[in-house]
Amino acid sequence: MKIAGLMKLTLLDYPGEMACTIFTSSCNFRCPFCHNSSLVIDTESNQLLDNNEVLSFLKERKGRLDGVCITGGEPTIQEDLTSFIKEIKEIGYKVKLDTNGYNPKKLKEIVSSNLVDYVAMDIKNSLSKYPQTCGLNKMMIENILESISYLLEDHVDYEFRTTIIKEFHDENDIREIAKLIKGCKRYFLQQFEDTPYNIKQGYHAHSKETLDRFKEILLQEGIKIELRGI
Repeated sequence: MKIAGLMKLTLLDYPGEMACTIFTSSCNFRCPFCHNSSLVIDTESNQLLDNNEVLSFLKERKGRLDGVCITGGEPTIQEDLTSFIKEIKEIGYKVKLDTNGYNPKKLKEIVSSNLVDYVAMDIKNSLSKYPQTCGLNKMMIENILESISYLLEDHVDYEFRTTIIKEFHDENDIREIAKLIKGCKRYFLQQFEDTPYNIKQGYHAHSKETLDRFKEILLQEGIKIELRGI
């Protein structure tokens, strides 16, 4: 596992659990608004953590921490993700996986092996805007649809979430996203934050009033929606 960072305590990343967060290096997307640019661009310069040292930390903190959040970057592109999570589970932790959903085969492998307790999948945008929002010229949209469909089947506890940016998302996109995730357990709209660590600068957050309007649209479509970061 290419581990580029470890947050030793978080009360936010894993809902309802006192956890730590493991950051993996590299991603198969290039979302221009991503705030973890160091994990996506020029990752060869990342100073990686020794896997055994991370596992030793988890053993030492057992009893004080309840969960481990694995995020990125994109964790599912790590070849040894499955074996690493097995070691975490053997210590006795709950595991949350953050993913962009572009590797449904790996997602299904991990979930069907009972290696994760919670999955958070990013829904980047409406399908017509997906490649643009992910910073790609083209992509296999069917991979995203397969991951959405699989999570909707309720094999594991999960959430869908979208970071909302003025330059990328409008009411039509919200309505299209609602169709994609119809029947989901929970969905979050996350407020965008412009930071020096974003891959590209110059993007803007929607106003709270606009996010409230988006929330109302989603509620009317039967989506269980909450706002984050407001």
